[in-house]
Amino acid sequence: MPSNEAHRAAVLGSPIAHSLSPALHRAAYAELGLENWSYERFDVDEAALPGFVEGLDSSWAGLSLTMPLKRAIIPLLDSVSDTAASVEAVNTVVFTEDGRRLGDNTDIPGMVAALHERGVEKVESAAVLGAGATASSALAALSVICTGPVTAYVRSAARADEMRGWGERLGVDVRIADWAEATEALRAPLVIATTPAGTTDTLADAVPTAPGTLFDVLYEPWPTALAARWSAAGGAVVGGLDLLVHQAVLQVEQMTGRDAPLAVMRAAGEQALAAREGR
Repeated sequence: MPSNEAHRAAVLGSPIAHSLSPALHRAAYAELGLENWSYERFDVDEAALPGFVEGLDSSWAGLSLTMPLKRAIIPLLDSVSDTAASVEAVNTVVFTEDGRRLGDNTDIPGMVAALHERGVEKVESAAVLGAGATASSALAALSVICTGPVTAYVRSAARADEMRGWGERLGVDVRIADWAEATEALRAPLVIATTPAGTTDTLADAVPTAPGTLFDVLYEPWPTALAARWSAAGGAVVGGLDLLVHQAVLQVEQMTGRDAPLAVMRAAGEQALAAREGR
């Protein structure tokens, strides 16, 4: 899109006040000289989503979607990428000049890029802690970089069935273990923690003496107890901010057609988090 025309983008979700996306996208616009581009946040729930989307005019370039809208947006789109369809979740919408709405998922390639940045390109096995929506994205990312089995540590039979289903759909050899055995997960060469804040704190004392790589998708509070202990033991740690930045880089590139400034966006995210925590 021409940079001399006004263009709008935003992140939608509920709740949304905590989102760091405006800081990342606005930093990218400033670095790229896109003075007429704006990026806002709107608290929108599933019921309000259709009306919001229908009310957008031609100045809109794209949307970022967070919970609970990643699946609710799909019926409102003209097309969905194979990546997004694989996990039935869209976090990015791009509006074309002819008015079409294109849905994609940048969380999955964002995970892969964040791991590649830390030197993790292939692993023989992996473990996933948790079985929520982020866990399905983790399995999709692991379908790219993991050559062997993935053990998912879950709390219920229903969650176990969900993870088996995602494994079959994504072509990943998923094996199920009870959450009570989660300390065993920490011996895997790659551990992806997808659970809410505080859930993995009790596992911190079980970090092995020579851990592999931990990808903890949380970014606030940071570091988590598990990430702190992991790093202290000499293991590589990839955090939620890494994921947030890499998926946002892909969003900026799709919406603007320009190469996104990764380092600038990461610095903006770090600064926004530090300000929030009063550092």
